[in-house]
Amino acid sequence: MHQAAPSNSVASRDIAFHLHSQTNPKLLEEAGPLVITRGEGARIYDADGKSYIDAMAGLWCVSLGFANRRLAEAANRQYEELGFYHTFFHRTGEAVAELAEKLVELTGMSGGKAYFATSGSEANETMVKLAWIYHAARGKPSKRKIIARDKAFHGSTIAAASMCGLPFMHREFGLPLPGFLHTLCPSPYRGMLPGEDETAFVERLANELERLILREGPETIAAFIAEPIHAGGGIIVPPASYFERIQAVLTKYDILCLDDEIVCGFGRTGNWFGKETVGMRPHMMALAKGLSSAYFPISAVVMAPEIYDAVHSFNRQGGAFGHGFTNSGHPVGVAVALEAIRIYEEMDVVSHARRMGARLRGHFDEMARTSPIIGEVRGEGLMLGIEIVADKQTRTPFAPDCQAGLLFDRFAYDNGLVARCMGDVLGFSPPLIIDEKDVDDIAERCAVSIRQLEAHLSKTA
Repeated sequence: MHQAAPSNSVASRDIAFHLHSQTNPKLLEEAGPLVITRGEGARIYDADGKSYIDAMAGLWCVSLGFANRRLAEAANRQYEELGFYHTFFHRTGEAVAELAEKLVELTGMSGGKAYFATSGSEANETMVKLAWIYHAARGKPSKRKIIARDKAFHGSTIAAASMCGLPFMHREFGLPLPGFLHTLCPSPYRGMLPGEDETAFVERLANELERLILREGPETIAAFIAEPIHAGGGIIVPPASYFERIQAVLTKYDILCLDDEIVCGFGRTGNWFGKETVGMRPHMMALAKGLSSAYFPISAVVMAPEIYDAVHSFNRQGGAFGHGFTNSGHPVGVAVALEAIRIYEEMDVVSHARRMGARLRGHFDEMARTSPIIGEVRGEGLMLGIEIVADKQTRTPFAPDCQAGLLFDRFAYDNGLVARCMGDVLGFSPPLIIDEKDVDDIAERCAVSIRQLEAHLSKTA
C-alpha cells in the first residue's frame, strides 16, 4: 500500500478527479495511485525515483521501449508539417497510402485493403460491421451473430466487450448484447478431460462449435473472432491443429474468420503476426498496440479482397461507406507507425523475439522444475505465462479468496518488477527491445517474488 498522499499532490488530485480503467475505486482511494514520471528502455520510474522493469510493456504494447527517440522525432516532424487531417470524403495523405500498402504487404492480405481507426476496440468493432456488410452484399442479411470464445478479450466498447469471454467485462453493463455467442476456450491445461489427448480435445472443441452453429442456425452466423493466443484471458496457446479444424467448420457454414492481432501482432509471438504462429487463415485482421509501439493511438483492419468487394458492391448505386472515426488515418499516428515498422525491420524483430523469448522461457522452465506452485509455463515468443496452482499433480487451483496471483503482483512490485496477474496466471510480455541482461533481470526478480509467495503461502496454510 502507498502512504497517504498530501492533499495537493498528484496522487490526491488523481483520487479526487480521475476514474481509472479496470481499477477498484475503493482500493484506489485507500492505497492511492502509482505515479509514473518517466521511462527508459524497458524500465519505468515512479515519483519517488524507484525503477521497475516493466515485463508487460505497459499494456502489452510498448514494444520499442518507453522513450524511443526515433518515434518521438517522427511524431514531431509530422506535427510540424500537418498536425491533423482526416480521411473522409476522398481525402488522404502520402503516408496514409504508404502505411496501408505496407500493412497489406506485411499481413499477406494480397489484393486487400487497410482501414484505420484509433483503438483495438474500434478495429474489432469495424471487423464486425464489415462482416455484416459482406453477408448482406451477398444476399444473406440474416447472418449477423458473432461467435467468440470463453476467456477471450476483444476490447471495452459495447460490441467488443460483448465478444469478450470474461465475466468482469460484462457484469456492470448487462452484456453481452444479443447475438454475441461464446464457445469453448482451447486451453489444453484447463480444458482437456482425463484421458483425452490433444487430437481428441481439438475434435471436441470443433464439434462443440458446430453444435452451437446448428443450434443457432448457420444462416444467422456472420463470423467467428479469435486471438491467435489468448492474451488477457491467461496466455493460452491452442493445440497445433486447432485452427485448421475450426476453420473447416467455419468454411462449411460460410462463416468469416476474424483475427484479433492486437496483442499478438508485430513480432510478439515470434512471427510477424500471431496467425503465422498458430496456422490461422483469417478474412480480416485487427491491428493496434505494437503498430505504433503505443506512441500514438492508432489501429487498423486489414481485409481480404472479398471484404472490400462487398463494401464496393453495397455502395454501387452511389452511397458512401457509412462508417468512420475523426482520427482514422491521423497523420501523426501514421508517421509513428511507419517509423515503428522500419525499426522492427531493422532490428529483425522476429528473430530477436524468438531468441529473447527462448531465453526467458528457459528461466521460467527452470523455476517450474523446483517450485511447488508453478503448474505450467506456456506461451510463444515474448508472450509468456506462468500458471500457479495449489497442487501441481492434480492442477488444483488456489481458492479464490487466497488471491495468490494478486499476492505475487505485490511481491513483484516491491522487487521492482511489473508483471500482470490474470487470476492465478502471471503474464509476461516485455518490450521487444529487451536484451539478455533485461531477460535475466526479469527472471531473477520473478524467481525472488515466487519464493516470497511460496513462503507466505506456507505460513498461511
